[in-house]
Amino acid sequence: MSNSNAERETWSTRIGFILAAVGSAVGLGNIWRFPFQVGQEGGAAFIVMYLAFVVLIGFPAMMVEFVVGRSTGLNAVGGIREFAGGAWKYLGGLFVFIGFVILSYYSVVGGWVLRYVFGSATGGYIGTAGPDEAPVAQQYFFDIASGLDALLFHALFMALVVLIVALGIKRGIELGVKIMVPAIIAIFAILAVYASTLSGAGEAYAYYLSPDLGYLIDNWKSIVPAAAGQGFFTLSLGMGVMITYASYLSEDENLGIDGGTIVAFNTGISILTGLIVFPILFSAGVSPGDPGAGAIFVSVAEALGDLQFGRAIGVLFFATVAIAALSSAVSLIEVVVSYAIDEFNVPRVRATAIIGTLIFALGVPVTIDPVMVDLYDIFAAKILLVLGGILLVTAVSWIYSDKALAELSKGIGSFSGIGTVWLWTVRVPVLVVLIISLYLGIDSFIDFLAGPFAEFLA
Repeated sequence: MSNSNAERETWSTRIGFILAAVGSAVGLGNIWRFPFQVGQEGGAAFIVMYLAFVVLIGFPAMMVEFVVGRSTGLNAVGGIREFAGGAWKYLGGLFVFIGFVILSYYSVVGGWVLRYVFGSATGGYIGTAGPDEAPVAQQYFFDIASGLDALLFHALFMALVVLIVALGIKRGIELGVKIMVPAIIAIFAILAVYASTLSGAGEAYAYYLSPDLGYLIDNWKSIVPAAAGQGFFTLSLGMGVMITYASYLSEDENLGIDGGTIVAFNTGISILTGLIVFPILFSAGVSPGDPGAGAIFVSVAEALGDLQFGRAIGVLFFATVAIAALSSAVSLIEVVVSYAIDEFNVPRVRATAIIGTLIFALGVPVTIDPVMVDLYDIFAAKILLVLGGILLVTAVSWIYSDKALAELSKGIGSFSGIGTVWLWTVRVPVLVVLIISLYLGIDSFIDFLAGPFAEFLA
């Protein structure tokens, strides 16, 4: 038995919704995942594909999720069931599952970030290694990335997420993001100015902002799925977040302006992150291309150890990353919590506590070894997110397009020409790119299983 729409909470202000959606988008996806994706995929060559994907694919796809959420006023499962009916209701279940998977390993990485705030203050990752030892920053990461330390900070991070979401939409999520998102932007702007003064800034900007189109052409099979997964991950698409958040909106909101604002903020902070991270790396002579989920921690920490005021910058940097991680994590768990509230009338506090405990349990295997983060991340970002996007785009743009256009037109005014462009953009280029990305993502996942994961099992 589901709750009626009248019983649901709503955003108290429009800016509250925009900041919550930006907070969902601006998180570890931008600050942890984005730099190591850039490093792995050739610097500015990846940026070109990523920006194209966000603008041409991500924004239209976000409107698809907004339409479903606002028109039904329900969670991801109930919203898709009411909007499309039939077997499409199982797509909502897929979104809930995706939220579970992503937050389970996301929380472990969030725990790493919390640990690095303490490590920056104490200088735990700063020092000189012995002649036959790995760098101190690398030793520090492997000491805290698995085992009891990782488990305890995973629990701490999840407890903070549960606390915020249990307080509700207005008193918890909305109030939190109104503080967290402006703080992230302000602190990162200051850090970007600081990074521009470093000795390696010029070389970093050349790597980060001057694309090698030849590299892009030669490596498109790797770059395309990486950009697709990163775009969907950072915009919180394909996991039911935007459906859930839009379900708390009123009908007079202009979804196009709201979506464009969210995409602009998200993309801007991604780019800003690179303007901080890569000058720090190049100034310390650290390679930006080291692969793996721990690369950003090892590389940035190693670089900070060689910089003046490195400890203070480290505290500020990792504290801001922690804030961003929390803002994204609350959106992921809200997808599942809203489902429990709407569909089973479970009180918010109880639902949040139970779901947070289950997600924590699913993340426990990730604390065994950092390679498990790669396993979860590649499967979720390159396969599940893209698959969810394909299915939802198909339902909304091809089967229920009249209903979608009617909903999207509310709050926009003159709409006919814009609606046609949006519809055919979603129907053809968005769908084609997502299908290609899914194929390449599956191929890269198979390569990972046969390579790094097989080596781990051996």
